[in-house]
Amino acid sequence: MSGFFGVASKEQCVFDLYFGTDYHSHLGTRRAGMAVYGADTGFERSIHSIENTQFRTKFERDLGDLPGTMGIGCISDYEAQPILVRSHHGSFAITTVSKINNAADLVKDIVKNGAHFFEMSNGEINSTELVAALIDRKDNLIEGIEYALSVVDGSLSMLILTPKGIYAARDKKGRTPVILGKKEGARCACFESYSFQNLGYTYDRDLGPGEIVVFDETSCRTLMKPGTDMKICAFLWVYYGYPPAQYEGVCVEEMRYRCGRNMAKRDSVEADVVAGVPDSGTAHAVGYANESQIPFSRPFIKYTPTWPRSFMPTLQTRRDLIAKMKLLAVRHLIEGKRLLLIDDSIVRGTQLRETTEFLYESGAKEVHIRPACPPLLYACKYLNFSRSSSRMELITRKVIAGIEGDDVSEETIKEYADPDSEKYKIMVEKIREKLNFTTLRFNRLDDMIDAIGIPKEKLCTYCWDGKE
Repeated sequence: MSGFFGVASKEQCVFDLYFGTDYHSHLGTRRAGMAVYGADTGFERSIHSIENTQFRTKFERDLGDLPGTMGIGCISDYEAQPILVRSHHGSFAITTVSKINNAADLVKDIVKNGAHFFEMSNGEINSTELVAALIDRKDNLIEGIEYALSVVDGSLSMLILTPKGIYAARDKKGRTPVILGKKEGARCACFESYSFQNLGYTYDRDLGPGEIVVFDETSCRTLMKPGTDMKICAFLWVYYGYPPAQYEGVCVEEMRYRCGRNMAKRDSVEADVVAGVPDSGTAHAVGYANESQIPFSRPFIKYTPTWPRSFMPTLQTRRDLIAKMKLLAVRHLIEGKRLLLIDDSIVRGTQLRETTEFLYESGAKEVHIRPACPPLLYACKYLNFSRSSSRMELITRKVIAGIEGDDVSEETIKEYADPDSEKYKIMVEKIREKLNFTTLRFNRLDDMIDAIGIPKEKLCTYCWDGKE
């Protein structure tokens, strides 16, 4: 995944750019960068690996070397960005939040006309470089941005830094957010709405699907009006979004309270305490506890002082161990207790099974699991922050394959997505047995959508129901 921040200011912008970009650190763990432009100094850029350290630690020594009144920054799990480009449009810097499913075809089409790309170490093409090449195929920058948005299969939002201002464009289906802020003498655009609030900005508005704007320190002008067909990712509220964030006017933390409340209304389990898996499960658990009147508790705590982010070793077993080591048991709150535990989702199930075993070993009498979203049945093909890149990594698909065999029709998968069907009940019970939970009950899709408060037709729920 990636998150970005852009600012145009009457004064030097690097302070706002540094902290605004840093507030997107939960969206990426591998690469980060900032690019600035000043009328007297031109373009400057800094890129670092942040796999083993925080963004601020890596970039604080670069602040004096990034003079300028406009800048864009990015934190990413994939390619290094922003990139600097010189083309017939002039010089510009660009950063993207994207997933380009048809990248191979687009690259092939561009290369046959004499262009070339630099391969990354994994042999793939930098997606942001590809987007820049698509933009360059048109006569002017605005037409180029429109063209890139139209030909990408997947999703694409971007910020482009030019000497004349910053262009911001949101994905044509609005799958990821682009949010505008403003204060006296400065304007900004970002992925996360809270990233500018401590910097003195106030919320201006969300860009609409496919909307393109250009802004400087004093004004923002619409170049392409927004479309009406929106499919913003529902998982933003359930898991990916940070608690103070809001998308389309809906606060993440409040949505999670409503989500937990809706779950409790359908449940009748007897438990001594309700707890959330840190961090995203906590607010869901608060909502559940408030509705059910079962006390909220924190039987295990995430240790954060020396764990600002996870070191990401190659082996899955090591990644699981690193994640587990962050959690510390409060045994006095676990021994002899019937625990109801809420997590944002179950993907592969590995970590939640280990967490459950860890609670049993710490003296828990029962462990009841309540995921805050329905069973994940499809790997996301629209965003690069899917928690599973292949559907066969999903525990639901493994369980279904064990029941139905490897060749399962889409019609059959749809039956497993229906919470009122017998196949769904069998699948949930098989997952419960496999992961050693006392009971297991997933949230329903209709209840989750109700908690978001946005009409279903404006939400992407593909990973749960396969509907595009």
